[in-house]
Amino acid sequence: MNDAAQIDDAGLERLVPLFYSRIREDSELGPIFNDAIHDWPEHLDKLVAFWSSVMLTTGRYKGNPMAAHLKHAARITPELFERWLALWNRTVAEVMAPDAAAALQIKAARIAESLQLALFFRLEPRSTSP
Repeated sequence: MNDAAQIDDAGLERLVPLFYSRIREDSELGPIFNDAIHDWPEHLDKLVAFWSSVMLTTGRYKGNPMAAHLKHAARITPELFERWLALWNRTVAEVMAPDAAAALQIKAARIAESLQLALFFRLEPRSTSP
């Protein structure tokens, strides 16, 4: 069975709210997310749509995750990405079948890497001296 066959919207609708309930309770991530999100039910629907679009190519998500994260760049650190990913990996492993969990974990790591490059990567100016 391939990974996509084990991932469906019903599974994502279980996973995403559970994961973000853990995020909201986390001592380091919770304050950032709780300050940033004013309507959790709406945001959870958007996140389910995001993961549905990413994993199932449903096209349900209409948004810009890069812009959403850039708005909070002053509070986000690489260590917080690591913390988010560790909690995601644990939660996904608990909720999803092993192959589906692995696919979601790999995709989350790639997305996190892209977001971190946008948030933290800066080229040093080239020296003009010989």
